[in-house]
Amino acid sequence: MDDRYIDDRPDHGYTPTTTHAEWGAGSPHLRITRDDERTEFPLDADLVRIGSSAGNELVLSDTDPVHATITHDDRDEYVLELHGEGEMNSNPDAAATHPGGRTETLRTGSRFTAGPWTLVFGREEFADHGRPYGGRLGGEYSDQPVQPPRPDYGDDARAAAESGTGSPAPTATGTDAGHSDSTADA
Repeated sequence: MDDRYIDDRPDHGYTPTTTHAEWGAGSPHLRITRDDERTEFPLDADLVRIGSSAGNELVLSDTDPVHATITHDDRDEYVLELHGEGEMNSNPDAAATHPGGRTETLRTGSRFTAGPWTLVFGREEFADHGRPYGGRLGGEYSDQPVQPPRPDYGDDARAAAESGTGSPAPTATGTDAGHSDSTADA
């Protein structure tokens, strides 16, 4: 290399592998914004209802009573179903990967809106099933190693993760999951 090239990373650093982590791992969460309000909401339930109804897990003012739902499915994916008006990353008219109309498997950075609110999904890379082995080297059409099949995320694996005998249950900072008000914990 020339004199301008500086790289003091070790030759044997972290090498990304599969994205098959423990059930619910990777601190899945939503970052929520509206005007100057900002908060973070941990996705620590298998079903999260989002909207203005007081019984929802995430209460947001100026939205439909149940504007959207996020389901933690049996493949350890988080799936958005948008019931009210709003934008989402995927084209709702395209052939969906899930039954229903306006659905999308959430990946880190997936964005959707509910009324005046913008919500962005996040999950640590090691657990976000979207891009194994650190993404695609060489572009979309390059050859990539085949990822092994997903582990069994059946009831026993879920129970172990949730009880602490496996990986700890997902957590995130910034809000109390049981607390909700009209300002989304701002």
